[in-house]
Amino acid sequence: MEKFRTVFYRDENGDKPLGDFIRSLRPSLKAKVVGDLHLLEEFGNYAREPLSKPLGDGIFELRTEESGDTVRILYFFDEGRIIICTNGCVKKQKPTPRREIDLAKKRRDQYYARKER
Repeated sequence: MEKFRTVFYRDENGDKPLGDFIRSLRPSLKAKVVGDLHLLEEFGNYAREPLSKPLGDGIFELRTEESGDTVRILYFFDEGRIIICTNGCVKKQKPTPRREIDLAKKRRDQYYARKER
């Protein structure tokens, strides 16, 4: 089966905010997040809990836990087996913060608007 491909969302300036977020993580957590991104490429839309969880409206989260910290990477699917990773956070509370979900939706809308141009 052909693998999925993860792509980090780029803002209007071409920057990748998620890349900055991942680089800011401590090395052991960063390594685990990168490993989980590779698993997501392997399983794609077949990934289930505890690795991936749907948040609604086409937004999903990749869940990475290490030493008491939980990283959430939010993403959506585009055609052609492409996964667009939009943003991430280190989560202390149970539900993923609403502002993070809203940011993922906003970036998804911006992605498709730019894609249509």
